[in-house]
Formats: sequence, C-alpha cells, structure tokens
Amino acid sequence: MNRFILMADIVSSHEKDGKALMSDFQVLVQWTNKIYGDSIESPLTITLGDEFQGIVSSASKGLDIILAMEEYILEEEFDFKLRYVLNEGEVETPINKDKAYEMLGPGLTEARKMLNEMKKENGRFLLSIEASDQINKMMKITQHFIDGWHPKDRSTVSGFLQGHDYKAMAKIESKDESTLWRRRKSLAIDEYILCKEVIHHLIDG
Repeated sequence: MNRFILMADIVSSHEKDGKALMSDFQVLVQWTNKIYGDSIESPLTITLGDEFQGIVSSASKGLDIILAMEEYILEEEFDFKLRYVLNEGEVETPINKDKAYEMLGPGLTEARKMLNEMKKENGRFLLSIEASDQINKMMKITQHFIDGWHPKDRSTVSGFLQGHDYKAMAKIESKDESTLWRRRKSLAIDEYILCKEVIHHLIDG
C-alpha cells in the first residue's frame, strides 16, 4: 500500500558540541511527534543518530510538518539544517504506531536512496509526489528565503512567522516601528508565506 514516507538528516551544523547537537535534534523530533501526532501515522523515529524517518497521513500534512520543523529550528535557534525527502511509495509491512524504523518496502528504499543522492547537491527539500516538478521548484525558492536568514535574524523571523506584525515586533525588540517594517520587507516574510500558499495549492489541487 502506498504511504507518504518522510525522511530527513542533518546536512550541516556549526554546533561544536556533538551531544548538544543530538539533544537539539531529539527535541525537534519529539516536538514534531507531539504537535503533529494527528497527522503522523508512524512517529518520526531517529534511526542513525542524525537521521529520522516516519509515515505521515498525506502530502499536504508532510509539507506542513517539514516547514513547521524549519520554523521551530528558527524559533529555538538550533544550529543545524536538515535535508528532507517526502516520498509517496509502497510500504509492505504493517504500519508501526510506535516506531518507524522496522517497516520495509520499496517506498522506504526509494526515499533513502533519494536522501543519499541529495548529498551531491545543495537542495534541502525533495518531494516525490503528484505534481512534484512544480512543487520542487517552489521548494527551491522557499529554501532560498530560509537559508538567506542569518543567525541574527532568527528571533525576528520567528516572531513574524508566529503572527506578530511589525508594530508588535517593535515593542518586543524595543526598536522603532519603521525599522521593523523595513526588516519585514528585507527578510521577505510575505514572499515566504506566499510560497507556502502556492505549494499548498499545488499539492491540494
């Protein structure tokens, strides 16, 4: 039976403490399983220390989870980036509600192969689903915005993505409103949100 398989691994990090890195990675996976429990058929399970896999309920929910994880990384100011694959493929074994690493099938094999092949490129997102050509082009643009945010921008970006307008952010950061209005424009917050909307439109039809 075809399922939506989500895999990811750590692609880069400036974190010098390996234990701290793995701890943050575990926090991210635990947070995702908790917040998106209703959208995850088999929980995201860390398999190789710096990699996880799981089964999500739909392509749309898979996208939600990927971008939510990216935004949570910003919010918590974790010092690493992930590379993701969302693949619609066959899972032969029963869905494990407790952990995802014991399941088998060509869909999982394909997803792992895609994740390994991505190591040769700069892209961090690959969705192998219906209309994936257009979706992946939009994901490349989305990555451009995310990777363009410097560490010093993280808290500001996170505040805007949580729904604060420039006036609220000005109070939070103790700066004048015109400065935060310009910051929202320069950080391309509205363009990032538009990308999310377009990708959802492509997925949901």
